Amino acid sequence: MGSKFLALACLRKNEGSGNLSPRSHYPSMPRYPKGVTEEEGSSNVLLKAVFSVTGMTCSACAASVEKAVKRLPGIRQAVVDVLNNRAQVLFYPSFVNEETIREAIEDAGFQATLIREDNETSVQICRIRIQGMTCTSCSSTVESALQAIQGVVKAQVALATEEAEVHYIPNVVTYNQILEAVEDTGFQATLISTGEDMSRIDLQVEGVRTGRSMRIIENSLQALPGVQGVETHPLLNKVSLSYKPDLTGPRNFINVIQETGSKRFKAKIFPEEGGKRNSHRREEIKQYYRSFLWSLVFTIPVFLTSMVLMYIPGIKHGLDAKVVKMLTVGEIIRWVLSTPVQFVIGKRFYSGAYKALRLGSPNMDVLIALGTNTAYFYSVYSVLRAATSNDFKGTDFFETSAMLISFILLGKYLEVLAKGKTSDAIAKLMNLTPDTAILLTLDSEGNVVGEEEIDSRLIQKNDVIKIIPGAKVASDGFVIWGQSHVNESMITGEARPVAKRKGDTVIGGTVNENGVLHIKATWVGSESALAQIVRLVESAQMAKAPVQKFADRISKYFVPMVILSSFSTWLAWFIAGRVRAYPKSWIPSSMDSFQLALQFGISVMVIACPCALGLATPTAVMVGTGVGASQGILIKGGQALENAHKVNCVVFDKTGTLTVGKPVVVNTKLLTNMVLREFYELVAAAEVNSEHPLAKAVVEYAKRLRDEENPIWPEARDFVSIAGHGVKAMVRNKEILVGNKTLMADHNVALPVDAEEILAEAEAMAQTGIIVSINREVVGVLAVSDPLKPAAQEVISILKSMKIRSIMVTGDNWGTANSIAREVGIETVIAEAKPEQKAEQVKDLQASGHRVAMVGDGINDSPALVAADVGMAIGAGTDIAIEAADIVLMKSNLEDVITAIDLSRKTFSRIRLNYIWALGYNLLGIPIAAGALFPSTRFRLPPWVAGAAMAASSVSVVCCSLLLKYYRRPKKLNNLEIRGISIE
Repeated sequence: MGSKFLALACLRKNEGSGNLSPRSHYPSMPRYPKGVTEEEGSSNVLLKAVFSVTGMTCSACAASVEKAVKRLPGIRQAVVDVLNNRAQVLFYPSFVNEETIREAIEDAGFQATLIREDNETSVQICRIRIQGMTCTSCSSTVESALQAIQGVVKAQVALATEEAEVHYIPNVVTYNQILEAVEDTGFQATLISTGEDMSRIDLQVEGVRTGRSMRIIENSLQALPGVQGVETHPLLNKVSLSYKPDLTGPRNFINVIQETGSKRFKAKIFPEEGGKRNSHRREEIKQYYRSFLWSLVFTIPVFLTSMVLMYIPGIKHGLDAKVVKMLTVGEIIRWVLSTPVQFVIGKRFYSGAYKALRLGSPNMDVLIALGTNTAYFYSVYSVLRAATSNDFKGTDFFETSAMLISFILLGKYLEVLAKGKTSDAIAKLMNLTPDTAILLTLDSEGNVVGEEEIDSRLIQKNDVIKIIPGAKVASDGFVIWGQSHVNESMITGEARPVAKRKGDTVIGGTVNENGVLHIKATWVGSESALAQIVRLVESAQMAKAPVQKFADRISKYFVPMVILSSFSTWLAWFIAGRVRAYPKSWIPSSMDSFQLALQFGISVMVIACPCALGLATPTAVMVGTGVGASQGILIKGGQALENAHKVNCVVFDKTGTLTVGKPVVVNTKLLTNMVLREFYELVAAAEVNSEHPLAKAVVEYAKRLRDEENPIWPEARDFVSIAGHGVKAMVRNKEILVGNKTLMADHNVALPVDAEEILAEAEAMAQTGIIVSINREVVGVLAVSDPLKPAAQEVISILKSMKIRSIMVTGDNWGTANSIAREVGIETVIAEAKPEQKAEQVKDLQASGHRVAMVGDGINDSPALVAADVGMAIGAGTDIAIEAADIVLMKSNLEDVITAIDLSRKTFSRIRLNYIWALGYNLLGIPIAAGALFPSTRFRLPPWVAGAAMAASSVSVVCCSLLLKYYRRPKKLNNLEIRGISIE
């Protein structure tokens, strides 16, 4: 499936320019069969091997794997992806082989399996919806069952989302077998998606009457280039296709179907079952709502006859009327009304309890079933004894069982309602894509000859789409015509509209604000930035935070301990009553000591709430990652969140992280009377033919002076590029030299004192001085620099106020590094560091007790990103850096480093609060329910009140997590904008 980030449009810097796709991690290496690549200039073959590595839990594990592999001879590169449990290794086979690498990984303490490039054993991912889970015990049971399946590499089950993500080897196990394993644990499983769905579509065909027609359609589709597989479902008139989006797409399939035979067939995209992805959640909410309403229909009369009407004289007489011996009318009414609540409406609790007990993993359903059954069947015993006795006057608890079930259903309804809101971020992202798009038809010269409104799901790669003002961008792509401003806040979190012109990339789902744009679609369907972000956030919400292990450990023993406590409570009060250990006046007039003890026991059983513990972490992580995504911060799950909140040291790369990463002209000093525009025309004419980054910076600056996208420069003759020194050319019959002091000395150009001073000043400020001479006379000096990012100094200052140490590690020279460090306020600098040395510096800091976050953007930063406790990749960085990181800052703003740390701190303070509430509720509630206050205050908690309190505890935990939706970044960051510092 690859990295979740590689298709993000904000990372596609080269899109539309003919460069290789950033999906290729090593674009300089051509692809050979079975993963073989050959390094340029070397006769030695360079091979790539991908391993599935199980047992990794954090970036420190990934760093251990990486270090173990790099110790071997002949290793060119090793990249470890802890999120997908993979290691990719480039190696020279004359020094080392795959088996040796695999053994090295296993020696590091992890299991490793070679995944071949021909996909013989490639790992796929499927997502499964699981219905019926009620607490952490359920999710742990399902997860254990999945991990026990041969061929399953990794399985994660999320209680809050009621979903599972399973990484499996399709040649060893199929997703149908995985579904069966879930069903065997007693829960209902529904497949949401598999890795095969990445380029897959279902079409509905109308007009098919015979099997032969369907076969003709199948053959026609299989003949299309790019179609990898066709499955037909005649009963549903459905055709499922897997295809290569680079070669074909859904519109081609529909055209082929409609042109097949006598053109009687019609095709469209198969309607989604149940509509939107959250239809399951809506149906679950409806089910609980209906169950609760029906339970009220029966419970309210039970409550009235037992608690209210018995105090109204006339009605009380009627309810107390004897039917058979001591059996009264009121008891019969309550028995009849409570029975459907207990066995029909409460059937779900019996079912859940049976499944849990069958697997030896008791859950909340067991507690509810035991509590309500105890009350109900004791009441049945009391009624039957009254019907056969002339003097027995018992008390029934029918209202206890009925009201318990009603309150628990109300709690579950409110809980599901609240849980649905925790994934609002995903729902909002998924609804960003417009329903329709305007497809343009172009002639051979690129002129528009027609336009047509189509379903946006039918957009194919390389289509040209028209985006009118106010409309949503229908697909990822780049602008081929027009100018406008696009609001990208819904994707990147950046509030300010971004200017777009020819060649600029656009992201599907963003809003075009003013001008008309024509865009060429580059990434469609599941490859789009929006789809990638949704998958990332979904995957992040599936991943468990280490702190959740605390709840998982408790859940194993919680329910058995509660049952034991409940029985002990009943026994203690019952024995105390029998031996008259407390006065008889303590016993209410309507019951005896046995019934009093029974009420205490039932209350203990139903007040205990394992759900609150199970929901404390995942709901907060869900909301936290969703909030991060809405602010342009992509967090890869609970592990990253937990590590980020402990960070006390941030290591910054320099180029592209603290600085913009692109040289720009920052100063121009003319030494003669010359018009600046004319000066830059001559310089740009000479530099435009050079590929050097500094030359490009000069040409870009000259373009801005002309305010033209593609200005025509004067003709340059006799152009010569002198490596390491500069360029020489004849422009308008003038000899132009642009370069350094060595170039000038080689051409006998005297350097004036003024020029020497300007150069010295530039070098002191970590700037590169470029000298310009015309006809062997120095006429100007340019200062080119990689400028600091806006607010870099303020961000370092804010981190210092948060008691977080800042360090800069760079491969640049010491002079430049020290200059930049002084400017931003960083005291500790490490310069001229190689990639592996950056990682070693991170590990040294960790060894000294620091929790380290590494912020970087380049390939050379990826080892340090993996080694750090939290790797933060700048969103405009390279793909390997982004894949290695735990957090991606999509806006490339340094201020988001602070936001990410602050958000993680707020999320974990919410998790702590959830745990304090969940544990405190149980620690206080259980003793009170057991009658701890009864001897001194005569206060006792009726079972139905205990049930209501149990239901309320789960709801309160979810609502506490939901408050994170109102998260606002630190006010100090808002002050940056007030002071006029724009964040680019």
